[in-house]
Amino acid sequence: MITKTFKRFENKYQLNESQLNQLMPVLLTQMKPDAYTSQNDGYSIYNIYYDTDNYDIIRHSLSKPYYKEKLRLRSYAIPTSPDDQVFLELKKKIGGVVNKRRATLSLIEASRFISKLEYPQEINTMNQLVLEEIEFFLKNHPVTPKTYIGYERIAFVGKDDPELRVTFDYNLKSRQHSLSLDKGDFGHFLIPADQYLMEVKILGAIPLWLTHALSELEIYSSSFSKYGKAYKDYRQQSIGKLISLPIYTNTNINNQLTPCVNN
Repeated sequence: MITKTFKRFENKYQLNESQLNQLMPVLLTQMKPDAYTSQNDGYSIYNIYYDTDNYDIIRHSLSKPYYKEKLRLRSYAIPTSPDDQVFLELKKKIGGVVNKRRATLSLIEASRFISKLEYPQEINTMNQLVLEEIEFFLKNHPVTPKTYIGYERIAFVGKDDPELRVTFDYNLKSRQHSLSLDKGDFGHFLIPADQYLMEVKILGAIPLWLTHALSELEIYSSSFSKYGKAYKDYRQQSIGKLISLPIYTNTNINNQLTPCVNN
């Protein structure tokens, strides 16, 4: 099994196809496609997001707190067997810094862990630590599968700075039923077909050449959560409008949630 930890800043931008076509030549002077992206092709990402019955996790996240976290199950191919590889991820954001803890499991191992807290029979030390952290989350948050989100991605890394990563996500689809990765990739679109979600991921400051390119093309940073957008769409589709619900806010770094009713 492979266990990885990611810690970085993530800045998001929404752009159209024209802006993308103008940005790409500039981008390729300083960056190159990552190991999974060719010049003309990308790869697919499939996710299941977990939440409480009242969607406390995403509603807390949308309140823009200093600290937030979410649990998701991710794969890069539609599983066709219980033994296919998936990634169980706990993603945290503390004061703008994103920390992602990831454990590599089989689909059946992930299912057993989430539903029964049953650890795999074979597990290394680092993977054990990640799953223990996820176990703490699960014991404090009674979650179930709530949303599927799938999309295509092209990704680039810096030629001279491998810590700089820029991704473009498109064909974002979501659904609130058939919540299993092996059910396939389908759902309603989260953004228009000619729109892209760009993310700049870096340990420090965004390089000046990229800042200048984005400014010239009038591409501005914006707050966008894939799961947040899917949740808002779901609420609008189910009752016609968003209703006022209690927002949960953490009172300390351990995310001990206390209700705070909107005025």
